[in-house]
Amino acid sequence: MFSPWDRWYSTSCCLCCHVRTGTIILGIWYMLINAVVLLILLSALNDPVQYRYHLTSSELGTDIDVMDDANICIATAISLLMILICGMATYGAYKQHAAWIIPFFCYQIFDFALNTLVAISVVVYPNTVQDYLQQLPGTFPYKEDIMSTNNMCLVFAVLLFIGCILTFKAYLIGCVWNCYRYVSGRGSTEVLVYVTTNDTTVLLPPYEEAIAIPPKEPPPQYMEA
Repeated sequence: MFSPWDRWYSTSCCLCCHVRTGTIILGIWYMLINAVVLLILLSALNDPVQYRYHLTSSELGTDIDVMDDANICIATAISLLMILICGMATYGAYKQHAAWIIPFFCYQIFDFALNTLVAISVVVYPNTVQDYLQQLPGTFPYKEDIMSTNNMCLVFAVLLFIGCILTFKAYLIGCVWNCYRYVSGRGSTEVLVYVTTNDTTVLLPPYEEAIAIPPKEPPPQYMEA
């Protein structure tokens, strides 16, 4: 009897790539994005005058420091952790070590849960879209046109956009999970047991396969005439 997870199991993703190849490409892509973010954060720490952002007093009435050194340090630590997690997933998929893929899979689940909470908050509190638009700076393009749109249309557009993102993230989660199942299943089926005697070497199957083989029936007894 097949479990429900077996119905969604596949060794291919994006219609042509193997799940191992897809996981390796995904891990490298995440590493590149976090490496770019890390370079920007390190540049901000090195030259805080150039990269530190302020909101002018004409917009909010006060001069507010959006990103201080503490927030930049926290973001830098998160970027380093993400690079480590993505590197582990890439290495695990390439060398077929299933345990190395688990941290990246857990990150995907956490990210999917956060985006789901954002979608739920938009449904429960639809006015948050208008509140967010009002907090945007006055130089934001098409701000007045967007705010003049009906609130229900804005909520529907935001939910449609978040729904597309969640669908894509769920597909990537499925690809990484199928890669984990493929690597772990491949590792378990390649377990071989060697028994060495003085003159021969006998290759035995795994224990589970050995006990599953039914015993042979004994030959019929010889009947004397």
